[in-house]
Amino acid sequence: MGNFGLLFQGLASAATPMNLLSCILGGVLGIFVGAMPGIGSVSGCSLLLPITYKMNPSAAIIMLAGIYYGNMYGGAYSAILLNIPGDSPAVCTALEGYPLSRNGKAGKALFTANMASFIGGTIGIIFLTLGGPLLAKVALKFGPAETAALVLFALTSIGWMLGDSPAKGLIATGLGVILSTIGVDQSSGAFRYTFGNVNFLAGIQFVPLVIGMFGFSQVLIMMGDEGTMEAANQYKGRLRYKDCFLPGKQVLRLVPQCVRDAVLGEFIGFLPGAGGTSASLISYMVERKINRNKANMGTDQGTYEGVAASEAANNAAAVGAFVPLLSFGIPGSSTTAVLLGGLMAWGLTPGPLLFQDQPQFVWSLIGSMYIGNVLCLIFGILCIPFIISLLKIPNKIMAPIVAVVCIVGAYATNNSMFDVWVMLVSGVIGYIFNKHKIPAAPLVLAFVLAPIFELKTRQALEISRCNPVVFLTHPIACVFVVLTLVMLLFPVVSKLVKKGKKKES
Repeated sequence: MGNFGLLFQGLASAATPMNLLSCILGGVLGIFVGAMPGIGSVSGCSLLLPITYKMNPSAAIIMLAGIYYGNMYGGAYSAILLNIPGDSPAVCTALEGYPLSRNGKAGKALFTANMASFIGGTIGIIFLTLGGPLLAKVALKFGPAETAALVLFALTSIGWMLGDSPAKGLIATGLGVILSTIGVDQSSGAFRYTFGNVNFLAGIQFVPLVIGMFGFSQVLIMMGDEGTMEAANQYKGRLRYKDCFLPGKQVLRLVPQCVRDAVLGEFIGFLPGAGGTSASLISYMVERKINRNKANMGTDQGTYEGVAASEAANNAAAVGAFVPLLSFGIPGSSTTAVLLGGLMAWGLTPGPLLFQDQPQFVWSLIGSMYIGNVLCLIFGILCIPFIISLLKIPNKIMAPIVAVVCIVGAYATNNSMFDVWVMLVSGVIGYIFNKHKIPAAPLVLAFVLAPIFELKTRQALEISRCNPVVFLTHPIACVFVVLTLVMLLFPVVSKLVKKGKKKES
């Protein structure tokens, strides 16, 4: 029986009352978990995993999977409305969505996020349906050298984010690299910049850093600037649903972009260990370079294109992480690592034989993703007018509420007060960045990608006995190295060409 026949059987199994209820419950819980800063899909799945042990394996994994991809939907809500990414993959959503919210376009921004999430999730599920094992084989070709070259190519995109002041952008980038090196060296085990404090051994956690940079900094701004929540004055009375939808032409313009970003996010998602954060950052950087509205991206205007790039990529990556999990038993993200433990607890061994020995389980899961993706879209759009009521709250009430959310979110990351202090300090840094027009995006990108690049580069050199030619002898790595050189030399060459044309004229 072909994949489509098995898929229809899986859809029928997913539509049974128990599995359907698990799908709905998981999706709704995922949206709420995603909208609550600091919890995230990893914590949500970890907390609910013991509850699922008494359920049958299909219903249990369907609910946990729903929490995972529902979390990607929910992360956009707090990112767009409060500038606090609900989970790390929503960082770029906050960069573009919050300015839209301040300009009175919160409803349309949330609609864009839901639409892009749906398209990204659908593309990801289609890829999983048609060629999960085949895609996983491609992912396994990415060793340390290939991954290091890919991340290096992504790091060159920092140059696209520096804006009008490259010096300020480089300051943010350098600070992001420095912060990422704090803790125990992943290769040698040496302590770096810990200053004798045991709390620094695990390094600076990403979630408290982001909550502070984007969330608590807004509290400080609101306390000193009454005009910060300008959007609140534009939402008098109840927001109508028709005010939330984008014009048809704009939707048609965004759909091809969402498909493009979803394909890229899916590819990054099934690279073991990459995750939705890397997918959304890289997709956002690509759009900053090639999108026809790139001039407005990263500004105080905010763009629907930036929101769509982030949300389409992180949802596709969330589904893509199931490819190596189901096909080879290799977690594609932290959340799928939790799911791997659940599968083993239920007596199921992920790998190539899982599709052969447990087809009903696998295709029930895939079928539930189609259903869950549609349910998350419907629920997300229905909630928009009610969620936007947050913007009607005046600053004197909103500031302490956001401050409490930031503190709780930072503490919930590891149940540690140290993370709260990290959040507070990064909030002050974010406030200073805002006042001096220093972009925060390069800091976030460098903080996420620098450790991956360092680890994979060391692994590649250790395997090759410190021979740097390894990056040229591996075909995939060589392609990314060449692309990196092209991206670095392109601005210089284009300037020389322009100067030559001016002299001729």
